[in-house]
Amino acid sequence: MKVDGSIALVTGANRGLGACLVAELLARGASKVYVTARDPHRVASVVSQDPKVVVLPLDVTDQSSVDAAAKAAPDVTLLVNNAGVLGFGGVLDGDLDLFQRDMLTNQIGLLRVSRAFVPVLAANAPGAIVNVLTLIALAPVGGMAAYCASKAAAHSITQSLRAELRGRGIEVIGAYPGGIDTDMLAGVEAEKARPETVAERIVAGVAAGQSVIWPDDASAGAGSVYLADPTALERMLAG
Repeated sequence: MKVDGSIALVTGANRGLGACLVAELLARGASKVYVTARDPHRVASVVSQDPKVVVLPLDVTDQSSVDAAAKAAPDVTLLVNNAGVLGFGGVLDGDLDLFQRDMLTNQIGLLRVSRAFVPVLAANAPGAIVNVLTLIALAPVGGMAAYCASKAAAHSITQSLRAELRGRGIEVIGAYPGGIDTDMLAGVEAEKARPETVAERIVAGVAAGQSVIWPDDASAGAGSVYLADPTALERMLAG
């Protein structure tokens, strides 16, 4: 997928990794970037004032909001599904409302946006869908059962999209970062990559034509374990 000259849309782009992805896409020559967030007023003014940026409201859990965004952005060639939430808790004692919330955002929201934009991407082909997943979509860690399950479901959706869109001029790419130093993991003691580094490697991977991207050192190492023996990664992350 050619990033230079692309027209991108990034969900959940008002802060954290999403904001870094916007900056990296612009740095690599994207001609326009739709910056979306549930509350567009929370997009930094330095971003919203960039002439290559269009700010749109988008709630990935609301079909009418998704449909409105797809109508407002008919020229997109690169969709980046980044929006997500994280609920803490174990598989036996975690709040079931958080399980439902995480699944509705991280899996169903990703699918909802992808479905809405596939006709747009097909009309503007060649194009790509980039799903920002996580290493722990492939094997869970303790205390994040809802998040891990929702991202595992999103990983499966990514594989299904790749199969169903084959031959239609739309690449489907999965990015699997480890921990990232953003507000989402504030207070969690773990190795964390800089969001700028993760964004840079994701966009570089897209430009290089990779279908699977390990965008930080921790995920690259763990990814090699997974590719050799998936159960070994499960044991490793379970501690």
